[in-house]
Amino acid sequence: MVDSLGVAVIGFGWMGRVHTQAYSRVLHHYPRLGLRPELVAVAEEVPGRAEEAAAQFGFASTTRNWRDVAADPRVRAVSVTAPNFLHREIGVAMAEAGKHLWIEKPVGLSAEDARAVADAAGKAGVHSAVGFNYRNAPAVEAARALIASGDIGTVTHVRIRLFSDYAAHPEGALTWRYEKERGGSGVLGDLASHGADLARYLLGDIASLTADTAIFVPERARPTGATAGHSRASGGELGPVENEDYVNCLLRFASGARGVLEACRVSVGEQNNYGFEVHGTKGAVFWDFRRMNEFGVSRGTAYQDQPVSTVYVGPGDGEFGAFQPGAANAMGYDDLKVVEAYRFLRSIAEGTSYGATLADAVHSAVVLDAMARSAETGAWVSL
Repeated sequence: MVDSLGVAVIGFGWMGRVHTQAYSRVLHHYPRLGLRPELVAVAEEVPGRAEEAAAQFGFASTTRNWRDVAADPRVRAVSVTAPNFLHREIGVAMAEAGKHLWIEKPVGLSAEDARAVADAAGKAGVHSAVGFNYRNAPAVEAARALIASGDIGTVTHVRIRLFSDYAAHPEGALTWRYEKERGGSGVLGDLASHGADLARYLLGDIASLTADTAIFVPERARPTGATAGHSRASGGELGPVENEDYVNCLLRFASGARGVLEACRVSVGEQNNYGFEVHGTKGAVFWDFRRMNEFGVSRGTAYQDQPVSTVYVGPGDGEFGAFQPGAANAMGYDDLKVVEAYRFLRSIAEGTSYGATLADAVHSAVVLDAMARSAETGAWVSL
């Protein structure tokens, strides 16, 4: 007997669609989950968008006011995929209403916001999941296990990169993402938040850091209507870009390892160039999101001129076996969100947390706040 769980999605841009598709697919890959998500409600303030979502995916009801979701007794779990400035208010309200939370990073505009949501969820006893999807890649989980096993020796240093061109076009619209009041940080919250999570997931706590940021596209045109994703606008009134396009950061880990984290949203010629290189005293591990289902490994006793092997993930790595029967069959980005949905729903079903939670969001937000302080002062910041 599979119990049904009423779910709602708040904010139906691209990420709201991804969450909805993950709910729709999760039992295809995890038939023994024990919970069947039912699409009860969708909330979206843009006129007509919620109705379109209901027509396509089968939500039972629509609303333009997210508060209706908090009051709906049919809803037991909520995906929060609204803009960053709404995360704290919505997240706290949903937790206080007893709704389990799957919320996108960076969970507000600051570590204070993330803590407020985490505290509310803790007091209410609800389970949480946070959208740090890259840690769900089977190759990343395999790399983490290899690092922990000591196969590459003691980790000495890591480089984490997140380069994209989604904001590179000068006609990119001046949406909420570029405003401090509504977007908070720029590439810090959007991409470096993933980097901070991966750094801690792979190597443990960060002890201190120093960072530098820059804005490379200082003005953009204001959009004249509703936007979704990274829309373009031209001919409108120009306004200032208030948050950073680029960050580079030096990291010192509690283990003694060193690191470099670099992220940019205006990198012409780079499309989702995300990945890491972890070096140890006996070897190294390499991963590139664009080749998500493989990773490079160097290990042995040669040290100098030691070769690198390509390893294709297979059913024994992470959640790969829920999607493909054998190594070198490809998984994609949306599959990572299905894994996220599974771990969220499993947490609810079993009463034990699986995957990234609000505690991880707080850790990432603390790192982002430290980066911002360091960029302002030019000093090292201890965490």
